Order: sequence, then structure tokens, then C-alpha cells
Amino acid sequence: MFGLLKKHAYSIGVDIGDDGLKLVQLGDNGKGISLIAGSSENLPKDVKLGSGKWQRWAIDTICQLSALGNYHGKEVIAAMPSRELFIDQMRMPKADESKLEDVIFSKIKQRLPFEPIQENTLMKYIAMEDNNVLVMATERKIIDRHLAIYEKAGLAIKSIGVWPVALANCYTRFFGRRKSDLEVIVMLVCIEANSTNVVICRHKNLLFARSISTGLSQLGNKKAVNTLVLELTACRRHFASMYPRAQIERLIFLSGQNVDKDMCVTIAKQLEIPAQMGDCLAAVEITDACRLGGDCERDKGSLGTPIDRRNCQVNWAIAFGLSLS
Repeated sequence: MFGLLKKHAYSIGVDIGDDGLKLVQLGDNGKGISLIAGSSENLPKDVKLGSGKWQRWAIDTICQLSALGNYHGKEVIAAMPSRELFIDQMRMPKADESKLEDVIFSKIKQRLPFEPIQENTLMKYIAMEDNNVLVMATERKIIDRHLAIYEKAGLAIKSIGVWPVALANCYTRFFGRRKSDLEVIVMLVCIEANSTNVVICRHKNLLFARSISTGLSQLGNKKAVNTLVLELTACRRHFASMYPRAQIERLIFLSGQNVDKDMCVTIAKQLEIPAQMGDCLAAVEITDACRLGGDCERDKGSLGTPIDRRNCQVNWAIAFGLSLS
């Protein structure tokens, strides 16, 4: 059994968010996707994201969690926190392919939240439907900081992924598997601790992505939930302006049990879109050897206790999608 899992093991997905760190490795056991190993740890309150102290914490935590879990190999696919990734949508500019990146950069540079110098910017763009393009950018020094973390933790970086692609991967592999899902446009809503990540896609094809600076820690009352609904409505309007003939047919919450179901029902009713809960942890087989180290089970005992999928309060969507990349 273990040899089969090792043979078909995916890369380790590492999701470093502004609330903590998650490691996941999925595998294909011949019957479907299985969870080989998963670990999580909350970010200490006295550690600021991006600081030297944070970098040392991330290195030590990855080393500890990867040693505790039944991970196969050292290859990882990682993603940066959403607040460190600039995302924008635009019409595909008319330019020669050799100059396209320069033209796109010239259009976004005034909106970048850091010094807009092309040599210091790492940018990626994805062509979408109806001649639109999704642009993602970050500072090279941030990428270097993340690469240093994995190098010092003794892991091998296969690639630096991005959360919009990871969420689309999670949806298509677990919740969009029917033939009828191939042409359905869905809005994926992933509520994190301090942000809400939104993706609109037609199966695996990205159409829109935005990170909203309202998360679970801010959603303590009806007014805050209404504010999030307004932000989601703005995303919907922006999407409609880009794709006038397209219609969002389904709303999928990819936060698992991390978010109260009644809150999701309230949001779906206000948006007037049919909705479903997408708990990726419930969609996989959990192997006998899999152990979860971290806050999901810490109140029940020491690190390494078996995963209890019924009570897990960790949002695994991005980490699962990274492992499947």
C-alpha cells in the first residue's frame, strides 16, 4: 500500500497564509485521491508576516511538521500569502508577442502596491476568455524570501504557485467532475482568517480573481457579513463588465468547516445564487498512515493524532490545490 502511494504521490503543497502554515500531500491510490499527510500550525500573534522573525518561524515550523508527517519526498509546490500577490484583470493589449509582457507591465505599474520597477517585479499573466487577461505580480525580493525558506528547510521547490490556480484545481478535482460541469461558470469563495479569496472560473479556465481584505476574524456581526456581500457583489459586477454574455450559475464555498454554514447560507441568499459547501477534506480518502500535526487536533492531544474530518477547523483548499498542481 505504501509503495503504491509513494509511486503516485503528488508534490507537497505548502500554503503560507497570513494566519498560519499548512502542508498537504495527496496521492492517487488507483481508486481516487487520497490524503497521505497533512499538517498545520497557526502563526503566533507576536510574529509579523514577512519579518525576519516570521521567516525563521516558517523554516522551523516546516522542518517540524514535515518530520512529523508521513510525507514522501522533498518536492514542494508553494504559494505566497494573498496580500503579497497583486492581481488585476484587463483587456489583452494589442502588441507583438515579444513585447506583450512589457506592454502589460506598463498598464499595471501605476497600480502596483510596491515600487514599479520592472527589473524588481516578477509578473505572470494568463490569457482568459473574451480577450481578457489575468495579471499577477510580486516583488522579486519576496520570491527570494520564500525560496530561502524552503532551501533552509531542506525542501526542493518544484514551483511557486498562485492561489487562484490552486482554488480552481481544488474545485475541478473534487466538485466539478461531472460532464455537465465543464461549461458551468462558478464563483469560488474561500474565506480565510483575514481575507476572502474569490475565483470565477469555467471549470479549470480562470475568468476572474480577487482577494478581499475581509476574513473570518472580521465577520463577527451582521454588518460585517453585509460588507462582504457588497464586496462579492462588486466582484460579480466587474466580472459582468468583462463577460457581458456570461452568467454565474453556482456559488461554492471552499472554506470547509472553518466557516459557519449558516453564514454561507446568508451570503448565498443575498447574492441570489445557488450554493454548495465544498469541504475538500471530506472529498478524499484518509490513509491509515496519515497523521495531522497542528492546531486542527491540538485540543485533543499531542501532535500526530489521527485526522478527525468531522471537527477539523482548518481551511485546506489552497494547500490541496497546490499539491494537485
